[in-house]
Amino acid sequence: MTTWPGADPERLYLGWQYATPHADPGPAPSLPVSADQPPTPHQAGDGWLAAQRREENLINWPLKAAAATAAVIACVLAAGAAAGWVPVVIAALGAAGCLVAAVRCGYQLWRGERLLRARASAELVRAERLHADQERRLAQERASHARRAHEWQAQRSAFTRQKRWYAVPVPEGIDRVDVAGGTLAGWSAALTMSAAYRLATGGEVTVVDLSGGAVAADLAGLCAAAGGAPPAIWVLPHDLPRLDLASSLPPGSLADVLALSVSAAGRQEGSARDLAVDTAILQRVIEALDGPGPVQVARVAAALRALAQVGDPRTDLAAGLLTEREAGALGTLFGQGATDRVVLERALGMEAQLRTLASAGTEPARLPRGRLRVIAVDRRASPQSAAILGSFVVTALTQLIARAPAGPGPASWRHPLFLLGAERLRDDVLDRFTDACEASKSGLVLGYRTLPPHVRQRIGRGNAVTAFMRLGNAEDAKAASEQVGMAYRFVLSQLTETVGESVTDTFGGSYTSTVGDSASIATSASSNESGSAGTGRTIPVGGGVLPLRDGGSRSAQTGTSWGTTQSVSLTEGISTSTAWGVSTSRAAGDSESLARSLQRSRELVVEPSELQRLPVTAMIVSYGAGAERQVLLADANPAIGALPVATLAPLTESSRAGADFTGRTEFTEPAAPGRAPGQAAPVPWPDPRPWPAPRTELTLPSRGGGGTPLAWPW
Repeated sequence: MTTWPGADPERLYLGWQYATPHADPGPAPSLPVSADQPPTPHQAGDGWLAAQRREENLINWPLKAAAATAAVIACVLAAGAAAGWVPVVIAALGAAGCLVAAVRCGYQLWRGERLLRARASAELVRAERLHADQERRLAQERASHARRAHEWQAQRSAFTRQKRWYAVPVPEGIDRVDVAGGTLAGWSAALTMSAAYRLATGGEVTVVDLSGGAVAADLAGLCAAAGGAPPAIWVLPHDLPRLDLASSLPPGSLADVLALSVSAAGRQEGSARDLAVDTAILQRVIEALDGPGPVQVARVAAALRALAQVGDPRTDLAAGLLTEREAGALGTLFGQGATDRVVLERALGMEAQLRTLASAGTEPARLPRGRLRVIAVDRRASPQSAAILGSFVVTALTQLIARAPAGPGPASWRHPLFLLGAERLRDDVLDRFTDACEASKSGLVLGYRTLPPHVRQRIGRGNAVTAFMRLGNAEDAKAASEQVGMAYRFVLSQLTETVGESVTDTFGGSYTSTVGDSASIATSASSNESGSAGTGRTIPVGGGVLPLRDGGSRSAQTGTSWGTTQSVSLTEGISTSTAWGVSTSRAAGDSESLARSLQRSRELVVEPSELQRLPVTAMIVSYGAGAERQVLLADANPAIGALPVATLAPLTESSRAGADFTGRTEFTEPAAPGRAPGQAAPVPWPDPRPWPAPRTELTLPSRGGGGTPLAWPW
């Protein structure tokens, strides 16, 4: 058999945990403001040099004026001497003085020009250094932006590719799951979530539904539509004649089962002494009956009538329920004293209760071995009949499970048992059933709609996981919040609330029996043929309810059969034929709606008021103790598995596997022709669309007689 990718056949999945390990990195980092090139050194030097020259001209104006004046005076004196107007000696002395003054002024002007040029050269050097520093800072900013863009791209890719829904499996070493609270729609979602994946990996599932709400109807329809052997569904009391759970029990065990069943009508009022007396009476009555075969409940009821001397014994003799010798032995089994009369009165009371079970096993049905078995109490049954039927089924299963050998290692979840509506049973019946499952290492899921006192004392006891769903009763919600603790806060996805509101309005259904005269819900068509012949011991213990093989009788058969099995995708079946699938598909019908629905909705605090308004499929899962205690919020909607952002890997394992994906790597900027060493390369914008999940196929063999292999694409 090909295993389902990602599914562990040894694990039971309770739901989906919403988490986003990689946060949204936000918008891409922007380029630095100083991206433009700074001005060139020549542009900055020309402007500064012009200003300096203007200042120097203003400072040198007196020297230039003095030099010009001295030159003019020298020329005038020379002209006056030549014309004879000024004596030559005086003109020569004056001209010499003017020349000396002009030379001194010229020297000062030359010195100022020299200093101006030196300052200009120094300023040009400073401008070049400033420009180089600006270029260096700009290159560093671009390199830093390139690194940040590279990191952002990696974070964005991790954010868009990450899964947002992670499976919540039962931890290793846990042998029981206690589900408290919840609506019928929520239970149906949780049962389909756990059982569908168990059946898809080749496991087997037994469901005992005492709630009267057809919780397993969608699961049975999904299993039947998938092909193979149809699920076996007994709807009580209609299918009670075809349910032969007690056929292989010894007299002592049968007496114990019937005593607990008749005491169920009294709920928790019956004492241990009364139960022991009823068991002793029934055991003696059963031992008085002849016949090598199994003792039917109808014969026990007839024996109690004969013991209590009520009715006409000839009716039971004519029906073949009693023989004359058995009737005579029962008449002398007890005397007529006062104490014995009390015994006879108790026998009469038990006979009145056993009338509900009188038809059990009278028409046993031999069914092809399927992987799903459902025993359900019809919602139209009276409360007293429902209590007796539920106690009978559970106590009989307890005896059968106790006879099964325990396998090595921890508890196995390959064949889990689901008991829904367990609060309707007596405390001692619950204790015996849980102890038998624990001793045989069989995985057990108990569902309690309410939390009466005897349930509060037992929920979460032992090696169990506790899951709290919606609790409408204020006292139940308060007790649950105290057990979980009010210090926990969770993020509730909008998808959980949206789908929960839709399912509440659309959920409804009923069981269709597959062992009686009702039409089967399986779909098939003919296409192949096969023949077989042989002999062997083939009758299993428990009428096919449990996968136990013990005892039986020789049989021979020969024949030919033909037919085909039409398979259906598991995800397609959940998405189209269940209330959660239809609502989830509608909520996530397009990418925009999916993205909106996957966003964070609101925070949830573990308080009584919050537990009273939990979404239909939401559950708070708690397990462990002390420092190792874990509390998380899960969604039991099975259709979430069809979303591309869901994975069967738990959150802790996915976090460890993806730890290296988001690690920062050393960024080295490569040099390229035509780009400066400090210039960053352009960063491409990542595609924000999530990557599609790969589709694989799982091939499961058909266990019904003859048929094609079952393909469930995922």
